[in-house]
Amino acid sequence: MDFKSELAGRYIRIVAIIALLLGLSDAARLLGVSSGAQSPITELGPTAFAYLAVFCLARLFAAVGLWIRASWGAVLLGIATTIELLLYLFGNPDVTISALGFAIRLVLLVSVAALLFLSFRMRRAHD
Repeated sequence: MDFKSELAGRYIRIVAIIALLLGLSDAARLLGVSSGAQSPITELGPTAFAYLAVFCLARLFAAVGLWIRASWGAVLLGIATTIELLLYLFGNPDVTISALGFAIRLVLLVSVAALLFLSFRMRRAHD
């Protein structure tokens, strides 16, 4: 993803910051910041904890990839967010998302789709 324009670079960085904040929020849940004295593994359950850990790490790595404008960042973020939303929509009891979290993830997914579409469009224009 080789965006030369300043506007596209800002757009990518904004998406990266949103992904980073969402990943850090998930990391805080993993560390039990809001659970008090209860362990996050016992609060969430082992499977939900593992899902949250995988999606958190994927989102954090994707944010770094987007920040450095690597194409794998957008792909990783798109795949992880799509899988997480599909698990939630198909009723997996281990994936819990609030209404605000769902909306943020949906915005991220649409943003990544727009990034990938623009990337392919710009690549065709140069060929």
